[in-house]
Amino acid sequence: MKTIGAFEAKTHLSKLLDLAAMGERFTITKRGKPVAMLVPLELKPTMTPEEAAAAIRAARVGASLGGDTIKGLIEEGRR
Repeated sequence: MKTIGAFEAKTHLSKLLDLAAMGERFTITKRGKPVAMLVPLELKPTMTPEEAAAAIRAARVGASLGGDTIKGLIEEGRR
C-alpha cells in the first residue's frame, strides 16, 4: 500500500481515483500521520437475478390496487 500526503492527494485526486479503480490502495497522511485510506470499492451484487425476481414476486403477494382493477385505472386515465 502506498502512502501519500494530504496535499498531494488533494492535488492529484483524479489520478488517485483512477488508480484506486484499478485496484491500488493508498494511505493518506496528514503531517506524517495516517488519517485515511483510499481503497477500491468491491461492488458485488447483493442478490442474484433469480433472488431478485423471487423477491419481486414475494412483494406482489397480497398487494392490491385498493379495490380498483388495472382495466378500470386505464379507463380512468383516458378520461
